[in-house]
Amino acid sequence: MPTETKIAELGLAGTKKGKILVYDIKEPYGKSSTEVLSIGVALDGEEVQWKTHIPYENLDELIKVLQNARDSKK
Repeated sequence: MPTETKIAELGLAGTKKGKILVYDIKEPYGKSSTEVLSIGVALDGEEVQWKTHIPYENLDELIKVLQNARDSKK
């Protein structure tokens, strides 16, 4: 059974109530499955419309890609 732990809740730019929700999920796909970082977007602040699971092993590379995307928009 998955275990979710909230890491952060951020306001979603460009919305009045939107949120970005970040969770750590243990055993997301059943017993012995790899722990993931879950990122969800709730446009109304409550119901998640989009969600992605990122294996922790991919975080360093993803952070670099996100930083490059941010820097290209400055």
